[in-house]
Amino acid sequence: MEVTEAITARRSIKRFTDRPVTRDQIERLLDTAVLAPNHRMTEPWRFYVLGPASRRLFGEALGGRKARKVDDPEAAAAVIRKVADSNAALPAVIAVAIRQDDNPEIREEDYAAAMMAVQNILLTAAGIGLGTHVKTGAIMDDPAARAAVGVADDERIVAVINAGEPEGLPDPRPRTDARQRTVWVP
Repeated sequence: MEVTEAITARRSIKRFTDRPVTRDQIERLLDTAVLAPNHRMTEPWRFYVLGPASRRLFGEALGGRKARKVDDPEAAAAVIRKVADSNAALPAVIAVAIRQDDNPEIREEDYAAAMMAVQNILLTAAGIGLGTHVKTGAIMDDPAARAAVGVADDERIVAVINAGEPEGLPDPRPRTDARQRTVWVP
């Protein structure tokens, strides 16, 4: 698949078939991730491939955050179970983390490099027929989520990528034409 086709075809997939993602497929994704540009060749990324038990624990952390919005304790427990079960059933989950450098400039460059590595994973996945869904945000700093992934104290999780064979492909979401977001500077 041409790279432009992969970019155009990529979608955020939330539902996957039961077909497993093979170790070879995951290694192929990671092999392209490490080709991302990274200033000073710091290679800041760390990849954590979560097995069923760690996927469940991550799902419990995610479900716990969602359950905080539910007043009824039984309903809150059901939310946690549901999210944990659905996470455990995911075909593949890859957490992408970076080593936290003491220098703020390097830390920012490393974050950018890691997100380029994430994009490489997404495009490679699209190219080999896998769908992906990226999670970012506050869950990355949640102590239970960090424990589920097993990151070191000096590492920051920047994204979690769910991957698998798509159950279906959603329609593309509308995007603003690049020309409307472009300024040509003389």
